[in-house]
Amino acid sequence: MSRTYSELLDWQWRNYAAGHRNRRNLLIHILAVPLFWVGAVNFVVPLVFAGLVHALGGALAMGLSLFLQGRGHALEEQAPEPFQDLRDLLRRILAEQFVTFPRFVLSGGWYRNFSGDG
Repeated sequence: MSRTYSELLDWQWRNYAAGHRNRRNLLIHILAVPLFWVGAVNFVVPLVFAGLVHALGGALAMGLSLFLQGRGHALEEQAPEPFQDLRDLLRRILAEQFVTFPRFVLSGGWYRNFSGDG
C-alpha cells in the first residue's frame, strides 16, 4: 500500500514509541541519527559542488548510521514493518531520520521510553 507523505508520517508516529523501547536502541539512535544528518550534508553538498568522489565520505557516514540503527532495531521486541520496495525504504528512512526521530526526541518520547515511563 502506497501512503502519501502525510499518511506515512502519521503511521510512523503512531507506531514509533512502541518500536523504540530498548534502552540500547535508544542510545544508538540518539548518536546515529545525528551521524546520518552529518553524512547527508557531507554527501549532498560535495555531490553538488565537487563530484561523486568527494561525496563518498558522507555516503559512508549515512551507511554506518543506518547499519547501527538496524542493529539497534534488532534489540526491540516489536520488529519494524518490512519495506515494500526501494521507494518505501527511502521514504521511510528519510522520514524517520529528518522528521519522526527528531519529533520523538523533542516531544519527550525518547526520554520517557529511556527512563521507562513510556
